[in-house]
Amino acid sequence: MTSESCFEITCLQPGQTLRVAVDGGFAVRVLEGSVQVVSPPSWFGETVFSLKATVHAQDTHVVERGGWIEIVALSAARVAGLPRPAPIAYEDRTRVGRLVQRLSGALAWRG
Repeated sequence: MTSESCFEITCLQPGQTLRVAVDGGFAVRVLEGSVQVVSPPSWFGETVFSLKATVHAQDTHVVERGGWIEIVALSAARVAGLPRPAPIAYEDRTRVGRLVQRLSGALAWRG
């Protein structure tokens, strides 16, 4: 299961761990069973920590930050990975709106 794959279903046995690199906004959907999702490591001062969330059947957990996550099966489970949806593009048809979009696009391109 990668963040590029869409709706890929993975079966896990109790105690089995799946480690996968994901982008921020990636969602883990539990179809059956229960899993624990361990977030990518973070720093708090000089301490490294990871947040853990228990997700049950028919629930979804969204990973806030990208990185390597762990999905630990607490019972026999089927999980699906859902990548972050693409952003909605907005097009302004007014003259001033088009100018602002061009300028902001040029600034983003340089940044």
